[in-house]
Amino acid sequence: MQGVGFRMFAVAEATRLGLRGWARNLPTGQVEVVCAGAAAAVDEFLALLERGPAMADVTEFVVSEAGPEPLPRAFGERG
Repeated sequence: MQGVGFRMFAVAEATRLGLRGWARNLPTGQVEVVCAGAAAAVDEFLALLERGPAMADVTEFVVSEAGPEPLPRAFGERG
């Protein structure tokens, strides 16, 4: 589950790390994130997401590899 500001946190951190992709809120209250970039930056981003921002309540964190899909040049929000 997400806490307040999780999606904005993900966008800010991914942008800082130079990642491409997107984050969106799901109807379940979860946040889905798709990203690509340098391996070290992705690893750092995943560690940040697992903790979340100060007001977040991260109760589950699942990582899976996405299939090839075109990603935007910059990281942003979706729906």
